[in-house]
Formats: sequence, C-alpha cells, structure tokens
Amino acid sequence: MNAGKIITGILIGAAVGAVLGVLFAPDKGSTTRKKISQKATDFSDSIKEKFNDMVDTVSEKFETGKKAVTNIVQKSRNKSTAS
Repeated sequence: MNAGKIITGILIGAAVGAVLGVLFAPDKGSTTRKKISQKATDFSDSIKEKFNDMVDTVSEKFETGKKAVTNIVQKSRNKSTAS
C-alpha cells in the first residue's frame, strides 16, 4: 500500500477523532468552538508540513535523476569523441 495513503488516512482519522472528542466534551459552546478552531489550525499545519516534505522528497529524487542522466550523457559524449 502507498505510504502517502496510509499517512493521509492516519491524519484524517486523527482529525475526525479530535473533532468528535471536542464535540462530546462537556464544555461551553464558545470553548468548544475555540478548541475546534485550534484543532483545524493544527490539522492544516500538519497537512502543510507533510506536503512540504513530499515536495522536498520529489525535488531530491528529481535532482538525483537529473544527475544520473547528465552522467550518462557525458559518458556517451566521451565515448563518441574517443572513437
């Protein structure tokens, strides 16, 4: 199974659990709304962090691939000039 799907599922499950926990807690409405707002902000920050991590990983893999292709091209050029 794709690791991204697992992480997404865990994050969504955690967010739903947090919201349900807050909704069923015996607090005043204003306190509950503040808690929900804070949980939403935390969840948003978590998603942004995961997205940035994914972008960094893709960028690193792209750079690695780019270097590999450059090396192959250089080797090919060196062989053709040596002939």
